[in-house]
Parts: sequence; structure tokens; C-alpha cells
Amino acid sequence: MAESEGGDEDPPSPPPPRAENCRNGAAFWLLGLCNNAPYVVMLSAAHDILRPNQLPPAPHNTSGHDCGPISTGAVLLADILPSLLIKMAAPFGAHLVPYSVRVVAVAIAAWGGCSVVAMGAGVGVSLGGVALLSASSGLGEVTFLTLCSAYPSVGLSPEEKRAVLKLELLYFPTSALTHSEQYRWYQLAYQSSVFASRSSLRCCRFRHIWGLALLQGLTAGTLLWAVASDWLPSFGPALALVLLEGTVGGGAYANAFCNVNEEAPPPARSAAVSVSALSDSVGIAAAAAAAVGAHRALCHVT
Repeated sequence: MAESEGGDEDPPSPPPPRAENCRNGAAFWLLGLCNNAPYVVMLSAAHDILRPNQLPPAPHNTSGHDCGPISTGAVLLADILPSLLIKMAAPFGAHLVPYSVRVVAVAIAAWGGCSVVAMGAGVGVSLGGVALLSASSGLGEVTFLTLCSAYPSVGLSPEEKRAVLKLELLYFPTSALTHSEQYRWYQLAYQSSVFASRSSLRCCRFRHIWGLALLQGLTAGTLLWAVASDWLPSFGPALALVLLEGTVGGGAYANAFCNVNEEAPPPARSAAVSVSALSDSVGIAAAAAAAVGAHRALCHVT
């Protein structure tokens, strides 16, 4: 009785049953998958969104690369900048909006963006649809990641966002695949490997992720070297490098967020996850901006 009057804290609540853990894990997995799918589709279709018949003639280039007039980095910029702006504002006011309202807004924006891109009314209109999808994805990512922090037993859902270095210029004319088909296969390989590595978080856990970041940088540098010097012999080895890049990048992303979720104190966990998501988008936006400039440099556009 004396201990009770002394103000001892209540004992911690028991962990949720296994069935509830599985249900929550499956729900967040589906939320992450649905939120990320439009973003992945837009990146995979970037070469088709920038259709040559809707663009001015390509500037003269002396590089030997099959270059279009606009870099696919423009699609990546449209696919990340609105998301970045939302993530910058989210820590200051997102908590004032109920989760249910945010989820409805995510769904409406995703539907609207897909509809605009499907209309195919021109490159500018299509990029506007991509931007609307980006806003949906950014709000969804912040919403679902912060909501996930309230469920300690749930692993982070798979949600990819990572830039691939100049895959539009990694083209092998001797392959039976066209340039656009090769680009789609690169994107499929990259996004599939990202999805697999993030979904295997419970099986493969890394506390110290600096090694993954170093390996990812080396792989990206190798791909850039391949674009600049044409030393890769064929499409197959290039596809293998893209698979490695996606696997390492997805693993680094998932383990980084899991570390934040586990190590941040509970009162600050939601804000810490939001800031981490913001830093991820800043990196992607910087890569997209660099890709636009690198396109002109690598293509020797004159």
C-alpha cells in the first residue's frame, strides 16, 4: 500500500499477441507497397514520359550515347521535389491533422496524379501528374512512418526511394532490347532488389550501416564509370550491377530507419523519423539535379 502511495510507475503493458503483430506487420507492408508503387511506376516510365515526338529535336551531341533532349532526371525532380517540400513542413504541422484525413488526401492525390499522366496530353502535363504523385507519396511516407513508430513490434514497411545513376545512358546497341526496354529492365531490377532487401529486414539486420553506404557509393561510381568509358561488355553485367545497387541501397535505407525507430527516445521518435525521411529526400533531390547537368556533360551537348 505504501509503495502504491509512493507513486511507483505502473508496470509496462504486456506485448501484443503474435497474431496482432502479424496483422499489424502485414498492414504496414501493404501501406508501404501501395504508397510507393506510383513513384516506382513513374521512374520506370521516365523514358516513355519524355517521348521524342512530344519534344523538340535533340541537340547535337558528339558523345556516341543515345541521348534525348531532356534527361530522365527531370522526371526524378518532378517525382521528388513536392515530396521534399511536404517532408520539410511535416514536422511542424502534420501532427495537427488526423491520420484518417491524411490517408484520404494521399489516396485522392495518387488517383489524380495517375489519371493526369495516363492522359498523356504532353510532357509538361505529364510532369505535373508526376509532381502530384510525388506529393501523395511524400505525405504517405511521413504519415505511415510516424504511425509505424507507435507500433514498436512492427518493422518498417518497404518504401523505396533512391536515385539510379544515369541508367538512361547505359545503353548497349548490340542487345536485342531497344533503349527504352533496357531502361525499363534496369528500373525493374533496381526497384525489385530494393523491395526484396527492405522486406528481408527481419532476416538480415545491420546496426552499423556505414559499410552499406560505402558499398553503395562504390557501385554507383562503377556504373558512372561504365557510362563514361563504355567498358562493360554487354547488358547482362550492367543489369547485375543495378541489382547490387538496389539491394545495398534498400538495405541501408531500411536499417537506417529501423535504427532511428529503436534508438530515438519515445517522445521524440515521431519527429526523428520525419527528419530522417526528409534527409533521404534531400539526397535524392540533389542526385536528380546532378543528373540533369551530368546528362549534358556526358552527352557532350553543343
